[in-house]
Amino acid sequence: MKTGDHLFLVDGSGFIFRAFHAIPALNRKSDGLPVNAVSGFCNMLWKLLRDARNTDVGVTPTHLAVIFDYSSTTFRKEIYPLYKANRSAPPEDLIPQFGLIRHATRAFNLPCIETEGFEADDIIATYARAAEAIGADVTIVSSDKDLMQLVTPNVHMYDAMKDKQIGIPDVIEKWGVPPEKMIDLQAMTGDSTDNVPGIPGIGPKTAAQLLEEFGDLETLLARASEIKQVKRRENIVANADLARLSRQLVALRTDVPLELGLEELVLEKQDGPKLIAFLKAMEFTTLTRRVAETCDCDASAIEPAEVPVEWGATAHGPDLDPGVAEGQDAEAPKAATASAKPASASSADGARAMDLAAQRHEAFSGHKIDHASYTTIRTVENLKLWIAAARETGIVAFDTETTSLDPMQAELVGVSLAIQDNTQQPNANEIRAAYLPLAHKAGADDLFSDGVKLVENQVPMAEALALLKELLEDPSVLKVAQNLKYDYLVIKRHGITLRGFDDTMLISYVLEAGAGNHGMDALSERWLGHTPIAYKDVAGSGKSAVTFDYVDIDKATAYAAEDSDVTLRLWLTLKPRLAAAGLTRVYERLERPLVPVLAHMEERGITIDRQILSRLSGELAQKAASFEDEIYELAGERFNIGSPKQLGDILFGKMGLPGGSKTKTGQWSTSAQVLEDLAAQGEPLPRKIVDWRQLTKLKSTYTDALPSYVHPETKRVHTSYSLASTTTGRLSSSEPNLQNIPVRNAEGRKIRTAFISTPGHKLLSADYSQIELRVLAHVADIPQLRQAFAEGIDIHAMTASEMFGVPVEGMPSEVRRRAKAINFGIIYGISAFGLANQLSIERSEAGDYIKKYFERFPGIRDYMESTKAFARENGYVETIFGRRAHYPDIKSSNPSVRAFNERAAINAPIQGSAADIIRRAMVQIEPALAKSGLGEKVRMLLQVHDELIFEVEDEAVGVAMPVIVHTMENAALPALELKVPLKVDARAASNWDEAH
Repeated sequence: MKTGDHLFLVDGSGFIFRAFHAIPALNRKSDGLPVNAVSGFCNMLWKLLRDARNTDVGVTPTHLAVIFDYSSTTFRKEIYPLYKANRSAPPEDLIPQFGLIRHATRAFNLPCIETEGFEADDIIATYARAAEAIGADVTIVSSDKDLMQLVTPNVHMYDAMKDKQIGIPDVIEKWGVPPEKMIDLQAMTGDSTDNVPGIPGIGPKTAAQLLEEFGDLETLLARASEIKQVKRRENIVANADLARLSRQLVALRTDVPLELGLEELVLEKQDGPKLIAFLKAMEFTTLTRRVAETCDCDASAIEPAEVPVEWGATAHGPDLDPGVAEGQDAEAPKAATASAKPASASSADGARAMDLAAQRHEAFSGHKIDHASYTTIRTVENLKLWIAAARETGIVAFDTETTSLDPMQAELVGVSLAIQDNTQQPNANEIRAAYLPLAHKAGADDLFSDGVKLVENQVPMAEALALLKELLEDPSVLKVAQNLKYDYLVIKRHGITLRGFDDTMLISYVLEAGAGNHGMDALSERWLGHTPIAYKDVAGSGKSAVTFDYVDIDKATAYAAEDSDVTLRLWLTLKPRLAAAGLTRVYERLERPLVPVLAHMEERGITIDRQILSRLSGELAQKAASFEDEIYELAGERFNIGSPKQLGDILFGKMGLPGGSKTKTGQWSTSAQVLEDLAAQGEPLPRKIVDWRQLTKLKSTYTDALPSYVHPETKRVHTSYSLASTTTGRLSSSEPNLQNIPVRNAEGRKIRTAFISTPGHKLLSADYSQIELRVLAHVADIPQLRQAFAEGIDIHAMTASEMFGVPVEGMPSEVRRRAKAINFGIIYGISAFGLANQLSIERSEAGDYIKKYFERFPGIRDYMESTKAFARENGYVETIFGRRAHYPDIKSSNPSVRAFNERAAINAPIQGSAADIIRRAMVQIEPALAKSGLGEKVRMLLQVHDELIFEVEDEAVGVAMPVIVHTMENAALPALELKVPLKVDARAASNWDEAH
């Protein structure tokens, strides 16, 4: 090697895990051998070799090597035995692929390098510094932050997934420090993935600020006394040794003994027949064809190579966390690990879908998203061609572009489409995408009388919708969208009822609830390595922002067509993972059918009485003013109660109340929990402030705000439901949020009186009775609870009788109240401290209650411990219907984080199962009503946790109520026979409060 040469160092271990998580489950047809990681690895390597000059690097390498980790046993474990101790074994289906990928590297005629006792990063560092020393340039093919310490003017990194070169400015932009300070930054922040301790509480931003001020870690430690923030100073001084240890762990070695010298890494010409023989052995038909065409080989004349498969121990498979690929930042959302089972493990339909999707994904995986290839549909004839192509392929991704995030008021501006080109043309099997502009407007000049002028050459709205209606209502063509409910509502307002669809957001939610964001941009970056165009980049931001109908059509095409392109790629990637993970039924029974149900509920809305709300606003204002006077008197002065700073100064500065702590900004913390704790200790001022906050929040959030949500045309309030925002499967509502109206105080109940039925109708509320306790009795198999529910006994009185030896008959209300608090508190993992606050008793007494509860109901403790153990082993828990809730931080070294995840994991199967039951009920109710002839007389309007609210014609109430109750009480059937009966309480009245 000489000056001017260019060495590519490929992080092979990073390629392996990126490939495994990016490529759907793929098994060799001849024997079921899992090969998805091998397929992805080969495609990535082939693309790099064939197209390096056209990437962001812009050069073809003269030398290249692929570097792997040998095993998890390295010199770092001698320094710190707990290094990487929290990493799980690799997924079972990845183990045999480690060896295959090394065979693949050699089949590409490339050096395959690993050294016992060292990590791949150390080998890369050694080669990089050696090459740099003789004047060569180096590109490290990886995005792993651990390698960023190596970046210099002559050493760059390259993220192949994002086609982005990473230089010194990029490191500074991302981490706030230059590459030479990355070692110190990582030593301070630590790394939970590798179990590098760092300095607890120091994040990247703080570390960067400290390094800018003090220069380096040793100087910082030597001058720690100069740090102004007391807690930060004490923390750094106390953990100085940990920081120094961490520096040893993160600093890469540059003296690894190398088997091959730099001159032996010269990039040789591909051996076409050798590579084809390997690819044929793996049964990678698409890549085999590409290689044969490039190398001018007759693939049919080449016999598959004999490639040994190692199914045993991971001698060449490091013990890496299967949820985090090497090369990903540790703080990035983790991908769920789905074991790639042979197709026969799933249903026949699921197997076929998985095979089809896997084949399609392999076919286009080598193609980048290319905005230049997108088409603008400007004629009816062209639209007809796209519709015909969609019908031919049987799958089309689509997205609507509108003027508002509110689907009930948004104006349709355009529609984008994406299909997979499976023709016999040269670019076959690529994704094709187009944008159909319908209502883009010109600027302020040359206006029509109504103030706007449409841009020319757009397909007339009515004509376009008539053509799209045939496609979108055809159940034989699968329509794929991201957050489909929005698009469903938009097109329904134009007379189109969508049939035959999939939602990539919901597929991701089923796979990874709790493990990451399910928005399109996040999914695209996580699974495709692609960052989509930001909305603000086409529509502007701040005062310069415009609605989408004023966006230039060329810009709109790039943005909108990309959305459908990305959505189709996500579907091809994620859908087969449902079958591989055994979650297809969860998606098909609990998620997808709920989309039209919720869309119809949102479209219907509910009526509110503005006069009631106006009167309540006045009452709340008077009561809040009265509280303010009492607060000023208790404080001894007037101040801004809504100011956390002024409130903190009063409580902890002036009055010296106990328990004060300051936030990172140096202010006293006045969070709700802080005030509740003080109120529980009998402090009158914090109690009044808590009450005042509750009143003012009710006033601002509901009585003042609700009238502004009334739709100008329907005169009703239309909330929006989110299916994928909670870990447990519970729905949430927003704009406005109707699920958080308190029902335990008089003010909250008064707000519910403002939700009214229209003339000739009643509101009917159907509410599951103690559903979570019933689920607990089922999953924990508690005989006493099961018997009580079966016999219709008051469960709280029974619990009190069991615990305190008090007869049920004539039981004091206070005793029952305590049992009720414990019953519900146990579900949420309540602590003695929390129960003591809730019941206003000593913590020791509360602890005795909890201890006694577990003694009387030992099965509950067994359930809790087994659930925590399952979560620690698998990273998730399951509801009784198979829904998974992921808790990736349940093994956190931070005790409070770990404890929170344990409590959440205990609660999730209970709360999640209850959520699943009500989802199943919502899907079943409308068909049941239609079967009873009530379809036009009963409309489901709202879902609030365990309650469903309907609007029913007066004369139909008596007939509808038993149908609704029966459907809800039997919602778990036929999928599951519960060990306890479900009970639903139903009432009808003219307003929500009276019906509840």
